[in-house]
Amino acid sequence: MRKDFGKTNWLVPQPVLIVTSYDDKNNPNAMNAAWGGMYDEHQIMICLATDHKTTSNILLNKEFAVCFPTSKHVVEADYFGIVSGNEVKNKFEKTTLTTAKASVVNAPIINEFPLALECKVLSAEEVCEGTTIVIAEVVNTSVDGSILDYNQKLDPDKFNFICYDPMNHKYRKISNDIADAFICGLGIK
Repeated sequence: MRKDFGKTNWLVPQPVLIVTSYDDKNNPNAMNAAWGGMYDEHQIMICLATDHKTTSNILLNKEFAVCFPTSKHVVEADYFGIVSGNEVKNKFEKTTLTTAKASVVNAPIINEFPLALECKVLSAEEVCEGTTIVIAEVVNTSVDGSILDYNQKLDPDKFNFICYDPMNHKYRKISNDIADAFICGLGIK
């Protein structure tokens, strides 16, 4: 038997996206962006509160990075979501995390997070009061060698990728392959 829950935001899993940017003094900032994902083949979309420090930084620089934390750094990832960069000027000082300048864009990447997308803003629009949608092109993907398999492809089991579960307000790990995409359904065809 099914049960109706009305309007929800239960699109699961939601990736944990740590958006990083520099401010006007080149200080690194990071935030945990709750809503974002693929927009097109080489583009992403992120929905941000207009008054966030990160939003201001992105609008200023037109570049940013999206870093993906592992289960090892779930506490820091959560911290970036509950503390405002407008109130805490250097969030990184409270963590043990370090940054380096991204190789293609003017944005910091978090060294301890093994996957980062370097992005250039294509558009940023306030779609309703207080909400800005940023669409960006991914111009480089930076991957730590520790999460690559012997074919130099990303290995999700080595990555320990985490996602957000909005139904239960939990972070969860994603692991275990169950089937090959674009192949397993061919038997029905």
